[in-house]
Amino acid sequence: MELNYIKVGYYLLPNLTIKNQNYEKINKYGYLRLKYLKEHNKGLYTTLLMQDELTNHLVSVSNECEERLKTLMDNYRKSDDKISEKNKEINQIEWVKLMNNYKDCAEEIILKEMIYV
Repeated sequence: MELNYIKVGYYLLPNLTIKNQNYEKINKYGYLRLKYLKEHNKGLYTTLLMQDELTNHLVSVSNECEERLKTLMDNYRKSDDKISEKNKEINQIEWVKLMNNYKDCAEEIILKEMIYV
């Protein structure tokens, strides 16, 4: 990697330019990872940014988190008899409470294991 410098006054500053990045494939988990890297792991953030790998990293984190969420939710649905379609028709409020609870648990696992690492 070759760095070019620009003379500003008496100083030579590196000319760091970032190519246009495609952020369309990044979901909320990718943006949470980006925020975490900026605030708590500046070394990795700077390295990924300078190697032009930041977007690829965020897209891969987004995809992995979505897959993990889907897997966890499927496991929760299989393990609990209260989340059947029959119970959904009988007691909708209770079904929604359980699904929200399971989703919150799955997201907590994802944040702890994949985002804030």
